[in-house]
Amino acid sequence: MIRFENIFFGYEKNVPVFQELNLDLDAGLTLLLGPNGSGKTTLLKMAAGVEKPDRGTVRVDGKDLWKNEVAARREIAYLPEHPDLTPYASIREIVRFVCRLRGEPVPRGEEALATLDMDRVAGRSVRELSQGQRRRAVLAAAMIGRPKHLLLDEPLEAMDRRMRDDIMIWIESRIKDGAAAVIVSHDLDPFSVLATSAVGLKEGRPEPHPELPAEAAERHKILERLARGL
Repeated sequence: MIRFENIFFGYEKNVPVFQELNLDLDAGLTLLLGPNGSGKTTLLKMAAGVEKPDRGTVRVDGKDLWKNEVAARREIAYLPEHPDLTPYASIREIVRFVCRLRGEPVPRGEEALATLDMDRVAGRSVRELSQGQRRRAVLAAAMIGRPKHLLLDEPLEAMDRRMRDDIMIWIESRIKDGAAAVIVSHDLDPFSVLATSAVGLKEGRPEPHPELPAEAAERHKILERLARGL
């Protein structure tokens, strides 16, 4: 479980994103819903230890994330919206680092790269890759080992059909093994069947959805279409 306790956070002074946020993200698949700017990406960043709250505590499996950062990161697979990678490192170097961090053999990393068709460009530096390739590289690294917490921002974006199928198989297998997955996606259809809960964010405040996850996903799609004037 990832728990947010009395979280205050803002990128700018006196412009809070979250005020007194209290939220539990349990095992299973949680759809994180809400319009752009509602705090979905920021919530994932805090859960992954990328952003530190101004006040409050983020706990991963009962332990303070910022007091147990190294141990917690071993259990977290994080795909950000815009990957920020060391530009001169090769993809293979990054994946091998993740293998060492999680105590996995190097061939596991090579398998993950092959799954997302990144093995043929694994020797290239990050600066030589397109944005889509960078996302696939980060997701390949996330797929290494058996992380307990999946924090995925648009995991199917820029993926072909086979890759999407492989990613969904991986997510489902981790959930069946007791992991917690938190998904942000504009395309909710692939996830709605697997989802066990849905949480909406509105102006930085959580709004648990009482309906079934599939119904929440459909409601979210309708609201997005209305917001775009479709």
